Amino acid sequence: MTRAPYTDSPVVTTTVRLLAPFVLTYGLFTLFHGTSSFGGGFQGGVVAAAMVVTVAFSFGIKRTAEWLDDRALAVAVASGVVCFGLVALLGLTAGGAFLQLDVLPIPKATVYATEAIEVGIGATVAAVIVVLFVRIADGYEEPEPAAEPDGGSETQTAEVPAGD
Repeated sequence: MTRAPYTDSPVVTTTVRLLAPFVLTYGLFTLFHGTSSFGGGFQGGVVAAAMVVTVAFSFGIKRTAEWLDDRALAVAVASGVVCFGLVALLGLTAGGAFLQLDVLPIPKATVYATEAIEVGIGATVAAVIVVLFVRIADGYEEPEPAAEPDGGSETQTAEVPAGD
């Protein structure tokens, strides 16, 4: 079955262009206010990823996948672990223990450290959702069959002599 080619809808694309900055701002608000209210890195990352998925639905998945940078997404996927590791080791550099952030010479060090971890988590969650969506929506292509050891790729059949 052949699909019809993708066609832009001016209503949908204009609406998405108008709403995208506000939705991304809400995602950042949710991400940064996780220590003082509802939200956090996971929720903010999901909101940001949902906006990218919405853009893909309105402008085309292939076009959105071409617009995304694979290297930047890979860095974003790893950023949560890197942020957590760096913050966890900060206590050691200030003479404290692993994840002991109250020894840092910064006011409200635990709040800022938590926010840094939340940013890493948000980037990781958003990137993982976007990568999974693009890879799944892009489809799966069947790999080429491997050549047989004798060099032929076609199945050979033995001829059976016709009976009397």
